[in-house]
Amino acid sequence: MKSFLTLMQREWIQHRFGWSLLALVPLGLSLLLLGFGQIELQDDSVQNAGPALPVLVAMGTMAVSTLVVFFILWITSLILVSGLPRRDHADRSIEFWLSLPTGHAHSLAAPLLMHLIVVPAAALVIGMAGGWVLSAVVVSRVVDVGAWFALPWGQLLLAMAAGLVRLLVGLPLATLWLLPLILLTMLMTAWFRRWGLVVLVVAIGLGSLVLEQVYGSPLLREIVASLFRHAGQALVASGQYQFTVQGPESVANVLASLPRYVAGDLAIAFGQLLSPLLAGGLAFAGACFALLVDWRRRGASAVG
Repeated sequence: MKSFLTLMQREWIQHRFGWSLLALVPLGLSLLLLGFGQIELQDDSVQNAGPALPVLVAMGTMAVSTLVVFFILWITSLILVSGLPRRDHADRSIEFWLSLPTGHAHSLAAPLLMHLIVVPAAALVIGMAGGWVLSAVVVSRVVDVGAWFALPWGQLLLAMAAGLVRLLVGLPLATLWLLPLILLTMLMTAWFRRWGLVVLVVAIGLGSLVLEQVYGSPLLREIVASLFRHAGQALVASGQYQFTVQGPESVANVLASLPRYVAGDLAIAFGQLLSPLLAGGLAFAGACFALLVDWRRRGASAVG
């Protein structure tokens, strides 16, 4: 366990500057733009919200801030993970890591956990915290400073905390659905270097075309699309619940019902894990991981 945490710490030391910039620079730029720029609300439903306008503006600002920071760091982590297998081979540091008492599986799993779970989860928390600051600026500009202090903070914080929990729990669930594609991309990169992603895209595209045109089966395309669809539902929402804001008085009802909605939606997300598609996908991901471990085990002989 100690060696596993050390490997995760290595990822933090190696990428902390870039991760910090990606998280803080968008928030800083947003603060400057929202503080000195012009803010216009074009939507009639927002403009007619009346007393509920500060709540809607604050919630919208927090939600957008959280999702923007999250997607920036999440996409960056996916890009970094795609080149992870050959990272240590580029500078021959693989020879150093092979000399340490660390298993090959740990050497792959620790960076994966750091990039796919820990960093995006931290991005969600940072984005939410930054959204609170930005909401003060936006509400003050749209209404006035007093409106921000007069917000129903008890209900608002509970609702936003529920939304944050939904994303934090949904993140590893979405990662499970995408794991077959992520590990397959890593394997292609290990085998074919920078051409790995091209080979993968062409293989999936041609494979789907051949299956549909020759055998009349869109199976491969449907599997890939289904993995992405289930990942999105696991991360954000199942789509089986909808909120309708019909007037200022309904905003309080939405805030109060959000924790209950999150609990029900998470139950659906966990229920979708009992799927033959996910079971097959995880078995496929396990095979890809085993091939990556085997490729790494060959160590310095794989360089070249």
